[in-house]
Amino acid sequence: MIILALDLGTTTGWALSQQTNITSGSQSFKPGRFEGGGMRYLRFHSWLQEMNTLAGGIEMVCFEEVRRHMGVDAAHAYGGFLSQLSSWCEAEEIPYQGIPVGTIKKHITGKGNASKAQMIKAVEALGFNPVDDNEADALALLNLAKAQFEGEAA
Repeated sequence: MIILALDLGTTTGWALSQQTNITSGSQSFKPGRFEGGGMRYLRFHSWLQEMNTLAGGIEMVCFEEVRRHMGVDAAHAYGGFLSQLSSWCEAEEIPYQGIPVGTIKKHITGKGNASKAQMIKAVEALGFNPVDDNEADALALLNLAKAQFEGEAA
């Protein structure tokens, strides 16, 4: 099963599972100096299309379901990315599911309130080398998704 796991935000962490191969990274959708705020969402939509094409057809999308944000701007950005993601998945007929942050943290570290450093360390223990906490969160989410949907962990 080809699964795309996302930590949504202006800097989106992503992890993609194809058979036994896992690729991951961190992608910035920060608007340029002379761009409107909506450009980040247009670029995100295009990026999803590109990921789907490169993967040969994503079969499932999981995203980190955030219920509490540090500020209004972060909440608005998350809502915009979630809106783009859910409408893209619906149009492409790809199932998608949000998984709460605490559930992901508990799965990968054993603690539902693990810190960013603990998340990175837990993902590194699996043999990955994330560039930032966004990529680490996506890899942790992918590990959980594989366990839930394929009966295995990454």
